[in-house]
Amino acid sequence: MMPDPTRTLRVLFDVQHPAQVHLFKHVLWELQATGHETMVVARDKEVTLDLLDAYGIDHRSLSRRTGGLPAAVLELGVREVRTTLAARSFEPDVIVSRVSPPAVHAASVVGARSVVVTDTDIDDTLLGRTFHAITLPFADVVCRPPGLDLPTDPGKQRELGTQELAYLHPDRFTPDPTGLERHGVDPDEPFAVVRLAGWDAYHDVGHEGITESVFRKVVAMLSDRGRVFLSTERGRPTGLDVEPLPVPTHLIHDLLYYADIYVGDSGTMSTEAAMLGTPSVRLNSIDGDADERIFRTLETDYGLLFSFSDGEAALRKVRALMTDESTPAEWERRRSRLLDDAPDVTEELLTIIRETAAPTSTSAVPAPTG
Repeated sequence: MMPDPTRTLRVLFDVQHPAQVHLFKHVLWELQATGHETMVVARDKEVTLDLLDAYGIDHRSLSRRTGGLPAAVLELGVREVRTTLAARSFEPDVIVSRVSPPAVHAASVVGARSVVVTDTDIDDTLLGRTFHAITLPFADVVCRPPGLDLPTDPGKQRELGTQELAYLHPDRFTPDPTGLERHGVDPDEPFAVVRLAGWDAYHDVGHEGITESVFRKVVAMLSDRGRVFLSTERGRPTGLDVEPLPVPTHLIHDLLYYADIYVGDSGTMSTEAAMLGTPSVRLNSIDGDADERIFRTLETDYGLLFSFSDGEAALRKVRALMTDESTPAEWERRRSRLLDDAPDVTEELLTIIRETAAPTSTSAVPAPTG
């Protein structure tokens, strides 16, 4: 059944990571602008709450990220209870989340529909399989990129474009150099961005990112050409010519857009830099045949991202990119080709939410598009 355009929806968003703030923010604003009611529950992880505050998004923090598996399991239990209580008080029609057991379980308890967004292959670890097994069967709709195989009913799967384009598509993002200038960064001067992730999420078990020795070589190489800005979830290094990020968190995409190069072990920021047309070198032990589809697509189809598991190979690529004078124009051409192929993911997700909330005569959800 088609959604009723006059119906006012109540939509709850579960936000557990900074990238999810960006993923959902335009959807939330579009819903609010057209008269729908929204609520955001959040997890205190990295800069998630700072981003929500910077964008003026009201939210309720339900738990804080802690280290270690036992603490993570305890936190998950706390989120189960608090998410359900928040949903009971808000009475949503739809709960939207990434792969989040508390969100889909809360939807089941309060009688709401649930929309889960994912673009991640399920790894072969017991923890990864368990996390998805207690989430996907409870979801009403699972949004995934084309070609991603998920162990759940095909009838409730919906195709969704590259999720970073929910906020980096030109219809949603326009780079602004003035924000950088206010914080002492000249966008016309050379600078690099380096990212070190924490590697302590459940899906990171058994993997590692950039090692200390490779990191120091990267910084030494990049600092010969300009300033080096570091985003890190680890301890801040000493004795290196590296600076902390000079801008507030909500300006990170402007910084990435004007950077000459990005080097890091984070999946999200590597993808973001690539989609902004900045040469992106990603280094971690996951690279290989089992790597996520988005990384392979950006590298193989568009040549915007280079992934490595070998540190020395990554260093050689960084050196080659830094000395290639054709890089800026070439990367803009590659980005334009990507955007020519890319849908407005925010509009896609809005449509899915409205259709999921529509009352139906059966338990079926909208048919998959691919």
